[in-house]
Amino acid sequence: MDRRTLLALLPAVALAPALLSLAPPTEEAFAQGVDPNAILNDPEVPVSGNPKGDLTIVAFLDYNCPFCKKAEPDLTRLVKADGRIRLVHKDWPILGDASVYGAQLALAAKYQGRYDEVHRALMAIPGRKIPKERMLEAVAASGVDVARLEEDRKAHQAEIAALLQRNLDQADALGLQGTPVFLIGQLKVAAALDYDGFKQAVVQARARGRS
Repeated sequence: MDRRTLLALLPAVALAPALLSLAPPTEEAFAQGVDPNAILNDPEVPVSGNPKGDLTIVAFLDYNCPFCKKAEPDLTRLVKADGRIRLVHKDWPILGDASVYGAQLALAAKYQGRYDEVHRALMAIPGRKIPKERMLEAVAASGVDVARLEEDRKAHQAEIAALLQRNLDQADALGLQGTPVFLIGQLKVAAALDYDGFKQAVVQARARGRS
């Protein structure tokens, strides 16, 4: 059974969101044989925060992942408060067809410069197994041009599919088993953190970078 099947079969209670206030044990982000540049600097991947920041966080997320949704507000808050973090969004839809559709919507939004708005709208929907209709309602409420979004999703289908495949291949190369995973500088954190947890991990990553 592959991890996609396994994750899809996990009962809801096993996925009850919990945030860690303290940064958990971390690993080296990039194993031998993994090209960091391909992960950090894919020109097609949306980037927010400070594009010239001194620290990069790569977030592997799924729009049906309750852990991701719990961590998202604190990650956003930290990136804004810090001012020196470059945030790379790796859409990694592993929890079913609706997750794939959500990732397609978010990535299509970048063609009208609205990835962040769609990303936030999808992350704000509570629960799992979000129907496509509910995703579209949330996106429309964010003020994005939904008609153009659907046009771009179809027009750029091949590019979006190729990007999602690259994200999947990179996650496999990194040995990731589920969402969320955050590459914070040279550290890999496979857990949902709260604001203090992210802050501690950032301090640790910056210290590692200076050593």
